[in-house]
Amino acid sequence: MAKNPQLAVIGGSGLYEMPGLEESSEHDIDTPFGRPSAPIIVGTLEGLRVAFLARHGIGHHIMPSEVNYRANIFALRSLGVERVISISACGSLREDYVPGDVVIPDQVFDFTRNRPRSFFGDGLVVHINVADPFCPDLSQMLFKATQDTGVQTHWGGSFITIEGPRFSTRAESNVFRSWGMALIGMTTSPEVFLAREAELCYAVMAHVTDYDVWHVSEAPVTVERVIEILNRNTQIAQQAIRNLPLLWKAQRECACGSALADALITARERIPASTHRKLHLLVGKYLG
Repeated sequence: MAKNPQLAVIGGSGLYEMPGLEESSEHDIDTPFGRPSAPIIVGTLEGLRVAFLARHGIGHHIMPSEVNYRANIFALRSLGVERVISISACGSLREDYVPGDVVIPDQVFDFTRNRPRSFFGDGLVVHINVADPFCPDLSQMLFKATQDTGVQTHWGGSFITIEGPRFSTRAESNVFRSWGMALIGMTTSPEVFLAREAELCYAVMAHVTDYDVWHVSEAPVTVERVIEILNRNTQIAQQAIRNLPLLWKAQRECACGSALADALITARERIPASTHRKLHLLVGKYLG
């Protein structure tokens, strides 16, 4: 059995109480970018080693803009994780994506403003390819695992990430709809881009909690309504994750694991030694 976790799940702290999780241990990790949102729980689920991380901290005390996304992804990478699934609450910008449904998006639009978006800089320039930001193989696997729970599951759609923590105005919501966005949330960016820089596969299980505020026949989104649907969907998320080991492919067949191969542009001799040391976990196989 693999010692290192092969899959990580980033979501609410309720996922820690996963039925059937065995041989669990807690990992309190420090990174060059600070500490993750919470200790990482690693255990065995249906024979698969899985890591769980509470994105907003235990008890949900970290705002979307305050999440240390770089530390979270870097810590998971340091544990040997290769694939990451995000459990995310979101609003629907489409009539047919109904509250209570689950969506596996295939595109993202970053509308955030105040978040560090890259591991790189400080003398090392990287231009990562994110034309298709979500891993197609992991997303398809997640779609099937979620569909098998019996919940109404949709494939595809563009997920816009706003800064938050406030919800949208009606004007904003209608503009996002006119742009062709399908879902709206506060945490997918920059998490998805950092995962690509860390050469991790990344997919989102988006739980629709509301119609944002554009739907004139529906009440505007409230925290109470979001929590109500999220509590109900926690069991769905847990079951979908338990389904994944049955669909698991040990070897990755996507290009995520070599995303940096053609992205490093800085001449090696110009990279500061301190930056090289700091990012060795990510670039060591290319720079030595």
